[in-house]
Amino acid sequence: MFIDEVILEVHAGDGGNGCIAFRREKYIPMGGPFGGNGGRGSNIIFQVDTGLHTLLDLRYQKHIKGKRGEHGMGKNQNGKNSEDIIIKVPQGTVVTDLDTNLIIADLKDKDSRALICQGGRGGRGNTAFKTPSNPAPNFAENGEPGEVKKIKVELKLLADVGLVGLPSVGKSTIISVVSRSKPKIAAYHFTTLTPNLGVCKDAKGRSFVMADLPGLIEGASQGEGLGDRFLRHIERTKVIAHVIDMSASEGRDPYEDYQLINNELKAFNEKLLKKPQVILANKMDIEGAKENLEAFQKKVDVPIFPISAMNQEGLDLVLTHLADMLETIEEEPLYEEECMEGHVLYTFQKEEPYTIEKEGNVFVVRGERIEKLFRMTRFTDEGIKRFTKKLRRLGLDEKLEQMGIQEGDIVRILDFEFEYHE
Repeated sequence: MFIDEVILEVHAGDGGNGCIAFRREKYIPMGGPFGGNGGRGSNIIFQVDTGLHTLLDLRYQKHIKGKRGEHGMGKNQNGKNSEDIIIKVPQGTVVTDLDTNLIIADLKDKDSRALICQGGRGGRGNTAFKTPSNPAPNFAENGEPGEVKKIKVELKLLADVGLVGLPSVGKSTIISVVSRSKPKIAAYHFTTLTPNLGVCKDAKGRSFVMADLPGLIEGASQGEGLGDRFLRHIERTKVIAHVIDMSASEGRDPYEDYQLINNELKAFNEKLLKKPQVILANKMDIEGAKENLEAFQKKVDVPIFPISAMNQEGLDLVLTHLADMLETIEEEPLYEEECMEGHVLYTFQKEEPYTIEKEGNVFVVRGERIEKLFRMTRFTDEGIKRFTKKLRRLGLDEKLEQMGIQEGDIVRILDFEFEYHE
């Protein structure tokens, strides 16, 4: 089964908690803190497996969760880091964060791998908080929560040439003749339900990959027919080959067919029209095709190759021309925002650490940074003092006072509520 899009929720592993422990040995007075740090939680990593050609393995994995890091222990023993979760995906996979609509990774190379969700770091044990002014701290951190993301995983096939056209114009016949691909061929529309890839070789021995895509119809870019599901696979192709039924055997005008397909490509992604194009004028063995070709050539300024896929005529010249074109076309990145730092295709802008909204008589504090600080706090007496001190440094008290908070008013962080005291 060919699956080229899945939606997943991925949750990296939380960090292990730090340990509160003290050294108690007979001949060591004032032993001091002895608690170790927690281990790091599992990262979620996507890695290319060239043996995969579909996302079927992810189809039924709606949720991927990493393992928590091991908790810290006494005698300054640090918890063990959890092993990363490696998810194998086909070459050409694109991962998008659905909450931000930003591209996380474009796994287009054979050895590509990308960090999708980062595991939380382990909480520090009380040994880590020892200072000259506090030689025996009685608090430790909880582990940092792992990242949680809702992602869309798309497969965008890697092909040099993409065959596009209306249903039943002969795309599958062409790829079956020029390669060893064995697509289903029948005399009805939408015989091709999934893309077919084939390796082609010209007379000089130069090889390239050709993709036969399901037939497009008017409105394909908005979801009509099958086109909206498979138009994404054209984005990676270097050359677009329009297959036109030049015989007009179904009563359509060849030039109108050509315009219709270009309009759908433009509606899906305007960049597709900037790709080099060729036209394969198919079914030239049928009566009336030559007359239609003469009229068609007067309206189009694109290389046109008269062929008959059924009779295997004219295809050798097409393969040679395509191989010549591919030698001169440089590969362009699929996304303009691609940067050189690993596989991440975007950078975050600095955000405020929190926001405050008044809901009735309750002041609700939200923000990733402050919520993470809350989750990592262990609410012992010393832990509470340290937590409130950090909030003051972030300017929370000052901002609450500017919003008119009074003694005894309620402040909420996540599902927990506190009374405000100066």
